[in-house]
Amino acid sequence: MDIDLFSDIVKSLILDNDEVTLPGLGTFVSELMPSTFSDKGYTINPPYRRLSFRQRSGSSDSLLVDFYSKTNDIDPDKAAEIVGDFLEGLKETLSSKKLVVLPGLGRLRATKENAFFFIADEDLDIFPDGFGLEPVSLKAHEETQEALAAEDPAPAAESPSSAVKPKKSGRFLKIVLGVAGCLILALALFVILSRLAPDFVDHLLYNKEELMIINYPDPNV
Repeated sequence: MDIDLFSDIVKSLILDNDEVTLPGLGTFVSELMPSTFSDKGYTINPPYRRLSFRQRSGSSDSLLVDFYSKTNDIDPDKAAEIVGDFLEGLKETLSSKKLVVLPGLGRLRATKENAFFFIADEDLDIFPDGFGLEPVSLKAHEETQEALAAEDPAPAAESPSSAVKPKKSGRFLKIVLGVAGCLILALALFVILSRLAPDFVDHLLYNKEELMIINYPDPNV
């Protein structure tokens, strides 16, 4: 067994199982993560499965051995021996070099105290049920609503004719009030002029003949 075959086996098993145990080393654990928000709450990310590693020195499981035995058509005892030898070498490499790269999965690493942990590849996909799911941006939805509002500012409950009628009525009322105000002002000015300059007012109201008759002295007086 080589590292590429080992990585393919682990990935195949984790697609259908929540845990894949590496006897004597630890366990790969797959957890379903719910949808999350990002970009200050404007983007909804779809659910996914997260792969992690839990170090368990005494862990024991036949899933890995059984899979290797069936796919290679060899005796289970022989398969257990091959898998055991490979995992022992993997553990020694991890303890000495502190890093083992698992192609298509990620990296197994070790601290100075030989505590093992796993860093998954960014493009690792072990969630077949989530195929085709993409992040949803709420910004695009808000921009669409704003564009519609800009194109149609009138309330949906009002028809265009009902929106125009109040505007026309208000404009007509302003004109009427304006004309009435002008008439009242003119009348007030006329009253003032009739008291301060009666001759001037008479010239506005009567022609020359009428003025002569008005101003001609009454012979009976």
